[in-house]
Amino acid sequence: MSRSVAGEAGQEAAVRRSTTTVDIIIPVYNEERTLPGCIAVLGEYLTGDFPFEWTVTVVDNASTDGTWAVANSLSEPGGRIRALHLDRKGRGLALREAWGRSEADVVVYMDVDLSTGLDALLPLVAPLANGHSDLAIGSRLAPGARTLRGPKREFISRTYNSLIRLTHGARFSDAQCGFKAARADVIRPLLKAVRDDAWFFDTELLLLAEHNGLRVHEVPVDWIEDTDSRVDVVSTARDDLRGLLRVARAKASGAARVDDLPQRPQPRAIHPDAVLGRREGGLSWQVLSFAVIGVLSTVANLALYALFRQAWPLLVANLAALLITTLFNTEANRRFTFTTRRRSSGRVHAQGFVVFAAYYVFTSGALLVLHSFAPDPSRGLELAVLLVSSLIGTAGRFLLLRGWVFRDQNGKETA
Repeated sequence: MSRSVAGEAGQEAAVRRSTTTVDIIIPVYNEERTLPGCIAVLGEYLTGDFPFEWTVTVVDNASTDGTWAVANSLSEPGGRIRALHLDRKGRGLALREAWGRSEADVVVYMDVDLSTGLDALLPLVAPLANGHSDLAIGSRLAPGARTLRGPKREFISRTYNSLIRLTHGARFSDAQCGFKAARADVIRPLLKAVRDDAWFFDTELLLLAEHNGLRVHEVPVDWIEDTDSRVDVVSTARDDLRGLLRVARAKASGAARVDDLPQRPQPRAIHPDAVLGRREGGLSWQVLSFAVIGVLSTVANLALYALFRQAWPLLVANLAALLITTLFNTEANRRFTFTTRRRSSGRVHAQGFVVFAAYYVFTSGALLVLHSFAPDPSRGLELAVLLVSSLIGTAGRFLLLRGWVFRDQNGKETA
């Protein structure tokens, strides 16, 4: 997003008058060779180009080499470089401990390899210092970002972040870039609700932040892949999937709600139709949008059913096809048709699956009735019956989505 030169100058002038204190946390594990160069480069940048009062805290994650000794040699009592030792590994644990103990106004996290360009540090901290946002994250996937990494890491990153948006309706684009900041008064109560102490910590923190209505600011970054990364991709992916399910359950049960967060003024409500430039909102727009999404979903459902039917029984094939298309259908309707203002997309998807269950029973019942009258129907007749039952079921889904799933707290449609 572009900004005027005058706007940038005004922001920088306001920042330079600020008395905000910033604590930059660098978790390390067996980095005795890398750490001195990192601190030297970072210290030079902070001294010459960073307008805030700053400290750097190196957190040793139970290193087995000489990292702790190096961290101690770089730090000094009461100085700007500090060191903290932990007896247990975990990036999330390091951030939990360091952020929780910090006395600064804003706490920052960055990787020791400095993969992210330091020019993004001031844009990361500024919206927190002036009170505009609660958390800020660097994004390798936001417009304007420039990254240099292999196709494998690129594919994994984009797939994972797409899965987060699909399953939780997240609005941030990059959950795991090692470049984040938060207001300390916001992060302390939020940390109590974060359970993960490893690599899923970042994702869980951001999902809980959005769920609780906090503002997350994104900064496009320049990022170069560290080819010496020690992340176990397979085990990390497995833990991340478990984490996404756990957070979804916490949202549905209410356990993800944090009650003692600092309050901020509510922005003036703007009708979604005005934001999206619709001349006519309400039912007419909902019917049109739902119809377009429904046609696309029906085509995808029929194609998937025909594919799965080659190897699976009809009910299994129908279930698999509907499960896949329902996820995309519910999220698309949440974003474009009913433009719900609910914070909990997890609850929306849970109710969406109740509607899906009714839809599945209806369409599967139609197929069973067909097979009771014609034990061996042609594949074309089977698809025709599925199409007709899908059209009838779709009308019922629209009524349930509009009248139940996407209603606001006052019992009115959200669009």
